[in-house]
Amino acid sequence: MTIQQTTNLIIPERLPRTYLSEEFRVEQWETIRPYFEELKTRQIESVEELEKWMRDRSELESVLSEDLGWRYIRMTCDTQNEETTKAFQYFISEIEPNIAPLDHELNLKLMHSPYVNGLDKEKYKIYLRGVERALEIFREVNIPLQTEISTKQQQYAAITGAMTVTLDGQEMTLQRAADRLKRTDRAVREEAWVAVQERRFQEREKLDSLFDELLKLRHQVATNADFENFRDYMFAAMGRFDYTPQDCFDFHTSIEETIVPLLTKVDEERKQLLGLEELRPWDLDVDPSGKKPLEPFKSGDELLEKTVQVFYKLDTYLGDCLATMREMGHLDLESRKGKAPGGYNYPLDEIGVPFIFMNATSSLRDVITMLHEGGHAVHSFLTRDLWLNSFKHPPSEVAELASMSMELISMDYWDTFFEDEDELRRAKKTHLESVLETFPWVATVDKFQHWVYEHPEQTQEQRHQEWLSIFGTFNHKLVNWQGLEKYKPYLWQKQLHIYEVPFYYIEYAMAQLGAIAVWKNYKENPSEGLAAYKRALSLGYTVSIGEVYEAAGIKFDFSTEYIKSLVDFVRGEMAQL
Repeated sequence: MTIQQTTNLIIPERLPRTYLSEEFRVEQWETIRPYFEELKTRQIESVEELEKWMRDRSELESVLSEDLGWRYIRMTCDTQNEETTKAFQYFISEIEPNIAPLDHELNLKLMHSPYVNGLDKEKYKIYLRGVERALEIFREVNIPLQTEISTKQQQYAAITGAMTVTLDGQEMTLQRAADRLKRTDRAVREEAWVAVQERRFQEREKLDSLFDELLKLRHQVATNADFENFRDYMFAAMGRFDYTPQDCFDFHTSIEETIVPLLTKVDEERKQLLGLEELRPWDLDVDPSGKKPLEPFKSGDELLEKTVQVFYKLDTYLGDCLATMREMGHLDLESRKGKAPGGYNYPLDEIGVPFIFMNATSSLRDVITMLHEGGHAVHSFLTRDLWLNSFKHPPSEVAELASMSMELISMDYWDTFFEDEDELRRAKKTHLESVLETFPWVATVDKFQHWVYEHPEQTQEQRHQEWLSIFGTFNHKLVNWQGLEKYKPYLWQKQLHIYEVPFYYIEYAMAQLGAIAVWKNYKENPSEGLAAYKRALSLGYTVSIGEVYEAAGIKFDFSTEYIKSLVDFVRGEMAQL
């Protein structure tokens, strides 16, 4: 397969260190402590010296962050490997707890410096705002609790990563089994769906108990920091300066009023096209025209090769980003037993070249995931030369704009995966339906999390009932669950964000709106639309969320009117297919 590469690929190397020695490795706390102590006690006599101190601290942060990144990557690539798990746990239990109090002292040193007011206000306003917020919520008593939380969060990946089912005598991951939900044979779909649900159901008590423990710990962290609940604590910890919980509730209402009725019509059409008297949960992924599942690739290597081609067709720089990761071996794409579920792009702060992890089988969904994580990866490349490490880490509302926009602006080149015109149309239509389906599922997960943390004394039964109520508000109202009721209260357990990254979810819906707007601009003027996309992402976290969106030529807005205007655009594009 020929890659349309128009430049000589230059493999990045990390910049020479100016503070740490080139030989420095993260092995134990005692080798790290002297750097923190030196930063803590260093005399600073000018604005220039303060900036040098900030740069040295940033270098230390990037080295530690990258080391933790590799430990996490190796652990998730093989959750059954005791050595990689121990290496990750060592950092979480022996290194991070020692960093936290010293990091707090360095924040105090910065904000109490007589030279902090001499810093360029425009350049550092976002960074200093974040430091102030970190100081406000820091409590030393929370350090061991955060360590315990991190350790328990690992248990989720270990439990779910070990889940397999056997179909037709073949043991397979749940991701591979889920591919059968696209089969035209309804009996095959039902068998696969029930097998996956039954396997998850077997772990329901274990996962419920694990969440009870996380809920208790997280609530304690919040009250220790003088917050009423963990939701309010997380809004502060995640730096949500630009919107409130009430904005999220209003967004949920807008989704319920604007998108849920539209998707109910889509389900009604699906039922009629499939010739069914009623829809069942295993009828939602099959092509409603009755055609066999799309198979855009046959292996992880082919998925990568074709995605690189798509990126090069879009833009030389974008292609170079992914080709560089391929050359450096910074990808693990195929699903296999023992691998953690899900997918991610992990920024590696010192080298500046991220790592993509996913569980590909052979589906359209895998193509979308690859494009999505590829968008995150491009974001990492565009911010790798920013002055401070903190500048490279924008909030999720911006990070997900990078990934979700890539899913859409790449659609003009999906013929790389689908040479047949009919299959190409099917792929685009299916994805645009899934774009709309993003909103109700995000609202479901987000609203559930608000309730969970507002009611920390809940029983498991109360939690299950609240989930059923919220799920019923937003999801597939025409689907008949008769005989399957026992699985429904536990569907939330499949969402790893609830366990591993609480409250990281509403951003997907906010960014999905932004991505549609980016795509709309791209359709109207491809060169300017793509330039604005890259220009916005290259800002990193040096400006506010609204300013990043403005640089992309779009609005940070999730009002009912704005949602309706963008949904109408998507429906118009779908009608043309």
